[in-house]
Amino acid sequence: MAEGSAGSVLVVIPTYNERDNIEPLLARLHTAVPGADALIVDDGSPDGTGELADKLAADDPRVRVLHRTAKAGLGAAYLAGFAVALQGEYQVVVEMDADGSHAPEDLPSLLAALDGPDGADVVLGSRYVPGGQVLNWPAYRNWISRTGNLYSRLALGVRIRDITGGYRVFRRGVLETLMLDEVESQGYCFQIDLAWRALQAGFRVVEVPITFTERERGASKMSNAIVAEALWKVTQWGVERHWQRLRGRGAPVGTGT
Repeated sequence: MAEGSAGSVLVVIPTYNERDNIEPLLARLHTAVPGADALIVDDGSPDGTGELADKLAADDPRVRVLHRTAKAGLGAAYLAGFAVALQGEYQVVVEMDADGSHAPEDLPSLLAALDGPDGADVVLGSRYVPGGQVLNWPAYRNWISRTGNLYSRLALGVRIRDITGGYRVFRRGVLETLMLDEVESQGYCFQIDLAWRALQAGFRVVEVPITFTERERGASKMSNAIVAEALWKVTQWGVERHWQRLRGRGAPVGTGT
């Protein structure tokens, strides 16, 4: 599984104004995992990202493009990509940012964590386990990320150290089982939401160290609204969890490894 096989691995890459990043990213991806297919989910980028993606797809059968008419958010883009994956025969689906912050060179180790009798169902690329690191991030972004992860761990009672990270690998069966049509969260919150749902469903979630590098080109999509949504949703889920435990109706959910 570490090297992928034709048609078995789909890497979903949402884009909005990533024209300068998408071509080098795909080149790195197909050097690291030659057998992986890539699906560019473009939200009507005004900078021509979608048009460039179409040209790249015309030259490489491993590249596909899904055009959306408006910027509807990261979560909606991933859900659209998951739907495409499940319509096909892909057995493994990967989330990867378009800006180069998720190194394609780390993908083989994430895929390898699926292998073996004790293989994971969901693999999280983690910045905050031994061997993981963050490069070139401003101090305020680092503080927001670490604080958000700590708050999520405490509120939800999980041991995952990087539950907000967006570099992930899912077995097909996980996405088929989770109630994806009920997911409305975006940004950080979307990532927390999916990991939380996977744990509640009893799937094995593991973390593998990655090197996260701040983008060199283009602008970050992070906003105060994304942070606020995550804070509100995690608080709501945490309150519901504790209320269920107090009423004796809910056993402790899976905590990850």
